[in-house]
Amino acid sequence: MSDREAWTQWIKTQPLFPGVKANTRPSTNKYQAHAVRVDGILFDSQREAARYQELKQLALAGVITDLEVHPGWPLIVSAIYTEQPRIFQSVGMFHADFKYTRDGQLIVEDVKSKPTKTEAYKLRKKIVEAVHGITITEIE
Repeated sequence: MSDREAWTQWIKTQPLFPGVKANTRPSTNKYQAHAVRVDGILFDSQREAARYQELKQLALAGVITDLEVHPGWPLIVSAIYTEQPRIFQSVGMFHADFKYTRDGQLIVEDVKSKPTKTEAYKLRKKIVEAVHGITITEIE
């Protein structure tokens, strides 16, 4: 066996990333949060899953109604004026963590930690609040 063949055979046995098993994905995201599945719903973090369980208990007790997980709103950023009615252009979606009704008032929540309050998130939040007339409550 030549040196080249021996090297090729050896390199095939080495992991691409030391310490990471082959065919697995990291168990955390870029903010070191672990994804959790509760009631068949995938949550980005354990904190978000825990908040869901709290809200679910409140819904069962009748304190809140219309609980919705991961609701979305279009990011409408421009209006084209023509002789026709205005045409709005959506450039993406904003997904909050929860939406529900409490005492007849719509409440939108987003579970956030300090690292996840990025400038991009803050901008999307401002656009959605301004365009759709809602207030997004951040749960820490």
